[in-house]
Amino acid sequence: MIYIADTTDFQIPKPTIVTLGKFDGRHRGHQKLIRTMEQQKERLGYPTAVFTFSIAPLSLVEGEPATVITTNEERRANMEKIGVDYLVEYPFTEEGRRMSPADFVRDVLVKKMHARAIVVGPDCSFGYRGAGNAELLKELASSLGYELTVIEKEKDHTRDISSTYIREELDRGNVEKANELLGEPYAIHGTVVHGNHIGGSLLGFPTANIVPPPIKRLPRFGVYVSRVLVDGCYHRGVTNIGKKPTIRGEYPAGAETYIFDLEEDLYGKWIEVQLLAFDRGEQKFPDLEALKAAIEKDKEFAAAYFERHPEIRLGPK
Repeated sequence: MIYIADTTDFQIPKPTIVTLGKFDGRHRGHQKLIRTMEQQKERLGYPTAVFTFSIAPLSLVEGEPATVITTNEERRANMEKIGVDYLVEYPFTEEGRRMSPADFVRDVLVKKMHARAIVVGPDCSFGYRGAGNAELLKELASSLGYELTVIEKEKDHTRDISSTYIREELDRGNVEKANELLGEPYAIHGTVVHGNHIGGSLLGFPTANIVPPPIKRLPRFGVYVSRVLVDGCYHRGVTNIGKKPTIRGEYPAGAETYIFDLEEDLYGKWIEVQLLAFDRGEQKFPDLEALKAAIEKDKEFAAAYFERHPEIRLGPK
C-alpha cells in the first residue's frame, strides 16, 4: 500500500477508484464500501484509494480532541491488511476546512487523487461545513469525468451501523455487540511499557502494559476477556482497562493484560490486544490480597469463556 500523509502537495499518477470518510473503526459499513471498490477494480482495472483526514475533523472544528475507535496508526494497519492500494491522510488545515465542496471534488478528488470512479454511502459529506453530498457528486460526475456509485447503508436490524453506534456500545462495556458491528474484535495496539511491576513481583501475575494515546476511544473501564497477538501468535488473555484505582499513585488510562501461558519479557514489543467479552467493572479493592483474589476469578472467567468458544483462533496467526 502507498501511504500519503501530512501533505497537500501530492498527485496520484494513475486513475483510481476513490472512497472518502473518517473510517473510524473500519466497521461493516466501511467494509461494504471497500468490497464495492474491489468489484470496481476487477471491472475497471484501476487501483483503490481511500481519502481521509490525518486527524478527526471534529478536533479542529470544536477546538478539542475527538476520541476515535482507531488511531491513525491502527487505521493505516487496517487498510494495508485489507489490500487498499493508496491511503491518503490529508492534513485538516484551516484552508482545507474552508474549501467549497465543488472545489474539493475538482481539486482534491479528481486532480490530486486522480479519481475516475467514486464510491460513497448516501450520507457522505465533505467540503466547508460538510455541505457536499452524494447529490453534488452526481451533478459533477459528467463534467469532471468520473463514474459514481452510491451504496446503501449497512444496517443492524433497523439502525444504521456507524461509529457513533459502536462508541455507545463501547461506553456500556458491550464489546461483544461492538465487535459484531465492527465485523472484527475491537483492538488496542501499542508498545509494551514498564508498569509498576506489582503484577509480577507482588501478585504473581506478570502483565503487559500498553498506554494508548489520549485520542483513543477506550471502552468502559473494567476487566475483559482478551486475545493478544504477540510475534504473530494469538494467546488467551485477561485485560484491565482503566487507571488501577487499587494501586497508590496516578496512572494514565491504559490496558494491562495477563497473558496465559506466556512468560517471556515483552518490554518494547508491539502487541495487539483484542477485547472479546466484559467480565466486571473497574473497582478499588481494600488491599492487594483482595485484588489478587479478584484476578484469580478473572482468570477463571476468561478460561471458561475460551472453553465455551473453541472457534476463537489461538496460536499462529
